Amino acid sequence: MELKNKKIPEGEFRAIQQEILTGWPTGKDVNFEEAVAYHKALPESKIFSRKLSAAKREGRTLTQPRAGVALIDKHIELLTHLQNEGQADLLPTTIDSYTRQNRYHEADIGIEESIKTGKSALNGFPAVNHGIAGCRAIIEAIDVPVQIRHGTPDARLLTEISLAGGFTSYEGGGISYNIPYAKSVPLEKTIADWQYADRLVGFYEEAGVPINREPFGPLTGTLVPPCISHAVAVIEALLAAEQGVKNISVGYGQLGNLNQDVAAIRSLAMITDEYLERYGYTDCEVTTVFHQWMGGFPQDEAQAFGVIAWGSAAAAFSGATKVITKSPHEAMGIPTKEANAQGLRCTKQTISMLSDQVYHSEDVQKEIDITLAETRCILDKCFELGEGDIALGAVRAFQAGVLDVPFAPSRYNAGKMLPARDHFGAVRILEPGAVPLSKEILDYHREMIDLRAKAEKRKASFQMVIDDIYAISKGRLVGRPRG
Repeated sequence: MELKNKKIPEGEFRAIQQEILTGWPTGKDVNFEEAVAYHKALPESKIFSRKLSAAKREGRTLTQPRAGVALIDKHIELLTHLQNEGQADLLPTTIDSYTRQNRYHEADIGIEESIKTGKSALNGFPAVNHGIAGCRAIIEAIDVPVQIRHGTPDARLLTEISLAGGFTSYEGGGISYNIPYAKSVPLEKTIADWQYADRLVGFYEEAGVPINREPFGPLTGTLVPPCISHAVAVIEALLAAEQGVKNISVGYGQLGNLNQDVAAIRSLAMITDEYLERYGYTDCEVTTVFHQWMGGFPQDEAQAFGVIAWGSAAAAFSGATKVITKSPHEAMGIPTKEANAQGLRCTKQTISMLSDQVYHSEDVQKEIDITLAETRCILDKCFELGEGDIALGAVRAFQAGVLDVPFAPSRYNAGKMLPARDHFGAVRILEPGAVPLSKEILDYHREMIDLRAKAEKRKASFQMVIDDIYAISKGRLVGRPRG
């Protein structure tokens, strides 16, 4: 059957569901009607979309870390610490790598090893193995809303168990959890699998249970031009809306130039609303997510706090609904709960100090205008390639290099588009590949990069890209030559 952006008929969905729920023994415990009743009994304070809606209405930026360990009691202990000591507004349950690859037997071994050693042998929480009861233990122990965050190309069983388990927000998408994460998984399959996840969310919505959905914004996380991440976010929002999703959070990964970062979040909200309304999805609420710097961090903790605070300032000035925080241990690997809480408090302090300040400038508006123009170029070409169908258009766009994510491992990604910073640290496009930007836009990118090249007395080249990737970890934004 050819991939299409059409709502999955209930009969077809139920036939697939019967097979999905046999993927691991905990699947047999899923009971949709009972899960709906469980959700409806949750207090408002634990419902993700409600808290996001209130923050958007009130102009507040909420804080949320990343966190997840193997055992239920240890995970609750971790989240409780981040809630109480880190003052997190929202909390995650980050899923382990075995579960992301549907390798539940290995996740079971990791659970057993964690019990034996008293230390987490997994890099996240194996929700499928712990099942509905394990998920609900977390929801019931924590006072704030909790979201599932992962990186799974085929997350259908994880979605079933997570939502039945009481989680009220779910991250991911068929593009954003494939192209940056997997090497050889066909895009047609992941988009179809995520249509299933979104349709399940749609069924909950139809039953009166609000579930927030969040495409993964940063993609590969380093030097991704806003127009690329925006295009993917809008496509995944459209795919979700068709399946009945009503509350959508679109995200963006910090690049470091304040004007560009502020403009990116503001333009992301604009372009998502624009395309949802253009294609008839007028009853969706859109909120925004700002991810603090996803690239290399300084090893020195004091310097790391500087990076965190700068990301916090950009999130606050941009008006993002939510900021995903980092810790001062970012360069060393998985942070301690204490370090994670420190990153949260640093972020909250910065946001609080800036809450009464407004950031506007001609440079921000110029960045908004160019980002909107670039993103429309890409999205309209995707619709053209799909003959009006954005699911088919997305697949064909990646085949043609029209959508091209820098540094992605997927063999279904062209990998020909190269970004580099300009003289002021904004990320521009050094080599466009087949990304369909106008001559005027491309000339502007080249002009801005050439300005840097002239100042550095070298040619604009791939060496600039390499220098920029490592710059922040070395204490700079722009990767300038030494001397």
